[in-house]
Amino acid sequence: MKKSFSLTSPVHRPDRVAESVKREINKYLARERRKALPEGVDYWDFDCNCGATAETAAVIHVSAFSQTIDKVAAANSAQVYVEILAKPGVRNKKATV
Repeated sequence: MKKSFSLTSPVHRPDRVAESVKREINKYLARERRKALPEGVDYWDFDCNCGATAETAAVIHVSAFSQTIDKVAAANSAQVYVEILAKPGVRNKKATV
């Protein structure tokens, strides 16, 4: 998913618009995690970028979306750019001693 979300609304307060963006991102992540895993894959991993624009978007961890969107909204930006790419992940097994 590569999308720019508007953080302004003539009807809703800016903090509520930011909350709706976070909710939509969480719904997308849940939908992607429900997809069937390929053979030999343990989980879905995500490459994530987030920022005010596509050019200023920084690489972040999935758990940092909420804080990053709050920072962009606090900077009075009119939009937030979100990029999420799913990739297969394999867990590393701990070595037995």
